[in-house]
Amino acid sequence: MSATASRAVLRQSQFLTRRTAVRHASSTSEAASKAGQTASATASKASEGLSRVSSSAGPAISSAASALRKVGGRTGKVIAFVDSMIPPTVYYSRVGLELARLVFRGQSMTPPNLATFQTYFQPLTNAFSNPAALKNAGFSPSSIVSRVRSANKKEIALAGVAAAEVIGFFTVGEIIGRMNVVGYRGQPEHHH
Repeated sequence: MSATASRAVLRQSQFLTRRTAVRHASSTSEAASKAGQTASATASKASEGLSRVSSSAGPAISSAASALRKVGGRTGKVIAFVDSMIPPTVYYSRVGLELARLVFRGQSMTPPNLATFQTYFQPLTNAFSNPAALKNAGFSPSSIVSRVRSANKKEIALAGVAAAEVIGFFTVGEIIGRMNVVGYRGQPEHHH
């Protein structure tokens, strides 16, 4: 981590040096060279400070990590598992983020603005702030029956498809959970 941070500081210092030369190009060359020297001196001081901090923090972090790895028992197993899952989690999160960026750019998508979020989540926040209003929201059995009776064929078909999906996913989950297509494995029956 310290090498990455120091590279970023060096890149930033090179950028600052170039920008000061460009910015002061209209002034005298002496002022431009002095600004460039000041920027490079500041960047070198920042790099030295960063290297000192990383060198002093590096052993403390590595000793804490090695001490955690030495813990035994269940806690040690959990720590080892979490430690082994950090690199793939970081990798796949970066891959997912980059894929999302590519999709957003390719489809010319933009995230919704704050007003859109507020419009959609305002009823939800109102329900949480005033739970008594849910009683008067119109969830009575008679209103539900009247909605079903007034539904057209398209709405009924959509509801049927959604119900079939829910039942299908539930069934597949049960099969995976049982590791068997029919019934649960259990103790053999005892006949008395």
